[in-house]
Amino acid sequence: MNIMSTYTHTMPSRARRGGLVASLLAVAAVLAGCSAADSPAAGVENDAAYAPAEEFGGDAAYADADTREAAQSSTGDRSVIITGSMYMTVEDPIVAADRAAGIVQRAGGRIDARSETAPDEHYGGSAWLTLRIPSGDLDAVVDDLRELGTVDRFSTDSYDVTTEVTDLEAEISTLRSSTARIEALLLEAKDISDIITLENELDYRQARLESLEARQRGLDDQVSMSTIDLSLTTEPVVIVDDSPESFWDALVSGWETLVGFLSGALIVIGVALPWIALLALIALAVVIPIRARKPHTATKKPSTAPTKARATSAKTPAVRK
Repeated sequence: MNIMSTYTHTMPSRARRGGLVASLLAVAAVLAGCSAADSPAAGVENDAAYAPAEEFGGDAAYADADTREAAQSSTGDRSVIITGSMYMTVEDPIVAADRAAGIVQRAGGRIDARSETAPDEHYGGSAWLTLRIPSGDLDAVVDDLRELGTVDRFSTDSYDVTTEVTDLEAEISTLRSSTARIEALLLEAKDISDIITLENELDYRQARLESLEARQRGLDDQVSMSTIDLSLTTEPVVIVDDSPESFWDALVSGWETLVGFLSGALIVIGVALPWIALLALIALAVVIPIRARKPHTATKKPSTAPTKARATSAKTPAVRK
């Protein structure tokens, strides 16, 4: 009786233990399939291929194919990324940039980048904008932008990412399912080593899932919002080469240069003439008094010379013979 009782109590515990070990082995097989994948699509296929029917359910072996078909049916139209550039000549680039920003924002878009150069005496200024426009309204917005001035060049490029979007959706869906299964196994785990193994794998799966979801959001933004780089400038400055091409042109150019020089010289003389007259008057006012004093000094000098001679002769005694 005791043996039968012990047997009946031991069997359920062993059965639960065996079920947990089988579940851990199934998770290990799933992890091996995911780690062996090199590409997103291969990771999805391996994850579904290595999963046993007991773990995934009766038709779990075909989960990847069902997920891919559902993603394709939900996608409907193609997923296309559109980028382009538009170069325009406008009268006032700064004002045109403000109008372009208003056109894009009214259509539900946004301005991701903007730079401006102020005009000066030689250059009319410029503006550069990165426009994000809803893909469905791209043609209407471009038509409104054309009215800002003259379109010098406009080009667009398109990239079909339908397959990449579909594969990414399938991989995310499969990874979410496997993450949920690991969470369920973690709740039933009793052994500390099993808990540590499951927690590590759960952290890895959650980190990878967040990375894939961020990549999916980036693709969705690029598909839903087209990117157009808009350049706004004024009319270019034309430099005319007026160098002479023949002897007659050189002669005419030389005569015009001489006339221009003489005209400039006459202007300079006309400006300087009043100052020259003023300086001449000042010079006369200084020189005339000096010249008036010079003759008076010259007449006095001869009268002093004989006086000195007489005085000398008077002092000198006469020599007797």
